[in-house]
Amino acid sequence: MTTLIDSTAAEFLLKTTAPRPPSHLLMRTRLSSNDPHVRDYPVVLVEAGAGYGKTSLLAQWRREQLARGVAVAWFSSDERDDAQRFLLGLVQAVRSGCARPAFGRLLTDGGMASVRDLERVTAWLAEVSQLPGDVLLIVDEAERLPAAGKEALAYVLHNAPPNLRIVAAARMGLDEALRDMLAYGRAALIGPGELGFRLDETIELISKRFGSHVDPDACARLFQLTDGWPLGLQLAIAAMARAADPLQVIEAMASNTGALRDYLIGVLLAKLSDDDKAFLTYLSIVDTLHPELCAALTDDAQAGERLARLMRETPVFVTSDGSPWCRMHTLVREMLMVRAATLSDDALAQLHGRAAAWLTGQGMIEEAARHAHAAGQLQAAYDLAERCLHDAVKQGRLQSVLDWLDLLPEAELDRRPRLRLAAAWALALGERHREAERQVECIQKGNDASRELRYECALILSAAAYYADDVDRFVELFSAWANDPPDSASWLAQAHANRLAARALVLGEPAEARRHLQRMPRGEIGKRVGFLVRWGDHIAALSYLREGQMQLAGQVLRRALASADADLGRRHPLACMLAAMSAMHAYETGQIEQAAGLLANRLDVLERSGTPESVVIAYLTAARVAVEQGQAHRAVDVLEALDALGRARALPRLCIESLAEQIRMHAARRGCETCDALLRRLESVVECEASRHGPLWHRSLAGRIALSRAHAAMCSENWSGALGAVAEAGELADAMSLGVHRVEILALRAVALDRMGSDGRALLIEAMTLARTSGLVRTLIDAHPALADWIGQIADQKAAAGNPAYVAAAQPVARPPMPSPSAGPRAVPSVVLTPKEREILELLARNFSNKEIAVAAAIGEGTVKWHLKNVFGKLDASSRKHAVRRALVLGLLESA
Repeated sequence: MTTLIDSTAAEFLLKTTAPRPPSHLLMRTRLSSNDPHVRDYPVVLVEAGAGYGKTSLLAQWRREQLARGVAVAWFSSDERDDAQRFLLGLVQAVRSGCARPAFGRLLTDGGMASVRDLERVTAWLAEVSQLPGDVLLIVDEAERLPAAGKEALAYVLHNAPPNLRIVAAARMGLDEALRDMLAYGRAALIGPGELGFRLDETIELISKRFGSHVDPDACARLFQLTDGWPLGLQLAIAAMARAADPLQVIEAMASNTGALRDYLIGVLLAKLSDDDKAFLTYLSIVDTLHPELCAALTDDAQAGERLARLMRETPVFVTSDGSPWCRMHTLVREMLMVRAATLSDDALAQLHGRAAAWLTGQGMIEEAARHAHAAGQLQAAYDLAERCLHDAVKQGRLQSVLDWLDLLPEAELDRRPRLRLAAAWALALGERHREAERQVECIQKGNDASRELRYECALILSAAAYYADDVDRFVELFSAWANDPPDSASWLAQAHANRLAARALVLGEPAEARRHLQRMPRGEIGKRVGFLVRWGDHIAALSYLREGQMQLAGQVLRRALASADADLGRRHPLACMLAAMSAMHAYETGQIEQAAGLLANRLDVLERSGTPESVVIAYLTAARVAVEQGQAHRAVDVLEALDALGRARALPRLCIESLAEQIRMHAARRGCETCDALLRRLESVVECEASRHGPLWHRSLAGRIALSRAHAAMCSENWSGALGAVAEAGELADAMSLGVHRVEILALRAVALDRMGSDGRALLIEAMTLARTSGLVRTLIDAHPALADWIGQIADQKAAAGNPAYVAAAQPVARPPMPSPSAGPRAVPSVVLTPKEREILELLARNFSNKEIAVAAAIGEGTVKWHLKNVFGKLDASSRKHAVRRALVLGLLESA
């Protein structure tokens, strides 16, 4: 035993030393060791494939626990760690982590050599239970342990004393040993779904590394390309750090070209055999993978076992807890698809044919249709498409339908009216609404159209009118069917409720819109009608935003956006429209960075496939966020882009909203000449469009136009003219139930009256009360530059009078406190060193001499020497510099 310890002492010192954390390690709050989801569990299992950042999470937990004064013991496993070696590693881990060189001496000096392994592990647990404080044991790469080592680990996990908490990380399989603890709530499991980066974390990580050189849009593109895969992000960031322009790396990744792709191939595939590379290349033609599908594709009965092995050994796959299905990471699959394209046409056709046959047998018709078409089985593909594409529309897979529209000959559409109907729906819900009308005309040529088909055509045409911003025609087309609803069991019943709600919103009746939606029972929202229900949420949230009810809008949007992102994808048009409203809500409630993240990499989708109102909301919010971030030039660029988009899509509403927002922005900076020029442009657009649109369209924009005149008048200090324009806007806001405008109008009236020598204080207090009740934070501050100081004065006076509720209205943005500069390295609280020893260690790290330490710590030089002797002994250090380095390695000292 003694010989074994002597020969492996150095090795165990390395295995029980925590790896150096990355210099840009992101401390993820939702994965904190103190999060309620894991905080109260004595055992936590972190299980995911390679490349998911398990070790980085362990480093984060180690740092957090050290900061709380918990001793942390670290052990990195390998294939040689049988029960005996595993126990020796645990002993050394506690010795290093708790600075107790005498710990476990009875276990290592041969006194228990004849005792069985598990009994010796019991002795280790008993000695740990006698330690004076809490201990966190981290076991990394636990999947590498041999059977005996895993048995010993499982024994430790099941019998840990109250002062011992254990975190074990493994690629897969360890959850089987902990099935009973997981079932009874004695252990928590963190899987790949939790370990993957979210968008906000990706933005924070890249901003921490590159600052403002990479904007949220680029971060969101990188997030989409990597699926939030930690290893993919790490490789991309490393490539960006080496590049002169980090954005060029993201562009190259998006086009699947450049050095990064070649580097990824080298890192991820170089160690694989030629057979494994060929196997993965064959699998890359399908979106999702199943062991039986892999066997069908490769005509190999052992394909499932090969897939399982590659999932264990390579960081290539995205897995789901408890599901046999998986998929390749986007980056890897795109690289492999390039390789697959070099296969012969016959080989590719055979692969696609096998995929189509297997998927058809599993009832996955839409996927089967695509592979049948790729295999050259055109009639079979058209038959399958006819069976599934109408359902695809109802489930929100609009892009799939549009992709098929490019593949379907006109003759096939004539033979298959159901396919044409699906195409009409997909075209109507976007910028191609005129093509949708043509498709409906072809459908209506038949004389045998049923009532349900005629009703569905009316819905398509009214949707096309809505996207074309022809709200008068939208109401006219649907009104004939408004009181003639379809069968309540039909999917059209939910569509009918949505359309009634949208019509009520156009007519200025937001409460009536919600009443129509509430009459539809939600029940279980499945894939069959989930997309339609999310549309209802979109209308409900929009109704609350119009009324200025921010808290209620936020409740609807949080649920709806999370569901849409999960079910439809972050860049689905409906998810982007919900995100635009969520960004408006975040901005209005003072969450500026969150608003920017919600809009990141989504504006281009809204340009093509968003409703006019959603496009306006997104662009105006993006411009206001830019102003708040000190980038007024960026705000002007965004608004000019909105104006150009309005002209390109023949949507004058976008031009009017762009000009109105520019007037408001320049009026706040006293740009009177610019305001007047913009107002002339706005009135020219309105005059040009006067005869092309109906009364509902004009009424929906009249309030915004009146407010623009008010802002321009106030900029020129034409207070009487401003009051007249504000009064006109107020009447329109009341008629349309526009709560946000009502609060802004009250505040502008207060400013105008004050400048004219009248008392506007009462109006401003009323506006502040309404804003506080509705959750409107930015509206008052953005209305006029004079309001911020005035609101602050009123809030101070109200607070002094015992009414602090008004203070909230004076705090539009909660900015985080600036970090205080650190004087040097900081000692982390722990049970290893006493408070005085930590103080002396910090001074030691700042190169203080003994005399300087004595003066700073208010103790004698002899006492300093005595403390230094203790510090050197606990850290096993031979010099002052060695002690500082050991403290940094052990996590007892944090560098500034």
